[in-house]
Amino acid sequence: MIHFIIQTIAFQLLFLVLYDLFLRKETFFNWNRIYLLLTPVLSLVLPFVQIELIRKSIPEEFIIQLPAVIVGNATAVEASSASGWQFSWFWVWMAGAVLSIGIFVYKYFRIQRIRKDSVSAEFEASRVRIIPGSDTAFTFFSTIYLGELLSEKQKQQILMHEQIHVRERHTMDLVLFELLRIVFWFNPLVYIFQNRISALHEYTADHKVASAAELKSYYQEILSQVFQTESVSFINTFFKHSLIKNRIIMLQKSKSRQIFQLKYLLVLPVICGMLIYTSCAQETEPIADSSNDFVAGTSSDIINDIDALKATLEAKGTLSKEEKLALEKLYRSAHGGDNLHFDSKNNGQKEYSFKELDKVPTYPGCEGLSNDASRKCFTEKVANFVVQNFNTKVPKDSGISGRQRIAVHFTITETGTIKNIKAKAEHGLLMDEAIRVVEQLPDMIPGEHEGKKVNVAFALPIIFEID
Repeated sequence: MIHFIIQTIAFQLLFLVLYDLFLRKETFFNWNRIYLLLTPVLSLVLPFVQIELIRKSIPEEFIIQLPAVIVGNATAVEASSASGWQFSWFWVWMAGAVLSIGIFVYKYFRIQRIRKDSVSAEFEASRVRIIPGSDTAFTFFSTIYLGELLSEKQKQQILMHEQIHVRERHTMDLVLFELLRIVFWFNPLVYIFQNRISALHEYTADHKVASAAELKSYYQEILSQVFQTESVSFINTFFKHSLIKNRIIMLQKSKSRQIFQLKYLLVLPVICGMLIYTSCAQETEPIADSSNDFVAGTSSDIINDIDALKATLEAKGTLSKEEKLALEKLYRSAHGGDNLHFDSKNNGQKEYSFKELDKVPTYPGCEGLSNDASRKCFTEKVANFVVQNFNTKVPKDSGISGRQRIAVHFTITETGTIKNIKAKAEHGLLMDEAIRVVEQLPDMIPGEHEGKKVNVAFALPIIFEID
């Protein structure tokens, strides 16, 4: 989920930058409206789009990252977490969503209160309500609200403007962003998008009115506004002081040349780049939602990345002496020690990721499940096996304490056996114990790709904790 949120925000930021740099000052108001409505929603969809042809066209070696397994004090941790409350970001999101809903409901009833206090009137076949003792003006869906204190000339001028909002159904755009703000209340870009489309609504109405009325008098009408305004984010407000200057600037702009519509083609390479990323990026989060008893997060992301790099290099051929030395130095720098061991053999065969497989490797007892269910079952079974079989007395008796990290790599071969087991740790005893436990894993039902049994590589972080 965190990966999805980061991708969504990054995509929305790219779309917003593209709009501000190239499209915002153009007078293609209808195209800009489509852009501002489509791109935030597209940013929510793109992380789920993975084009197989793109992914296969880029040669890449894969290694599947399993969730971290905690051993040592894991029993105490499991007991306390089972009986006590655990912090969850879900409840933070839920609290924000509930608060956002409350704000939305408050603003809606605020408009309804104004409606109740106002008086119905007819102006040029428009649905208009007059607000007693007020000089404000705004539109909400098909109803135009005009302050009683406005002069008749002002009412006529403003009515022309607000009728554009009604015909174009601008309120629907703003309500869409209100709904996005409820779900993604933590994302500041949603608020910026709503601000951009609100301004675009005003530019659109100004240009259409100016083309039908005397332009000079309309400028003067806007410049003379020193009125109050309703600060509700999903209504189209005529008297919005912060927009007055920009509205006048946009009115003075000449109509954009048609050739400038080619700027919208800039969005195509951006979307293509996003599709390449979503199709080819390796998943770095756990492959399944296994129990929190076994998942400790990935505080050693850098180490795991280096592990994955080494596995990739090994898959392409035997490492040179210089390459091995460079990797050893990198690990020593990360761990602060020199007791790292490298001893691996490469069988020269391609190894596959879960995303490539038609059938994932199956742990005994997980047969007959779907691919997703089999992945989850596999993860839980491996985690349970490691916790139950890891001899915690070995490191304790050797004086090892604190949090120790062990990076284990292994391959489930095309025959289902566990091969190519490698481990990295600061202490040789921990490395040897991790290898011993993984060697005892039962034979698996191998994974399949295009009707053939294949090798599948895994990375298993083990966190040993002891006071």
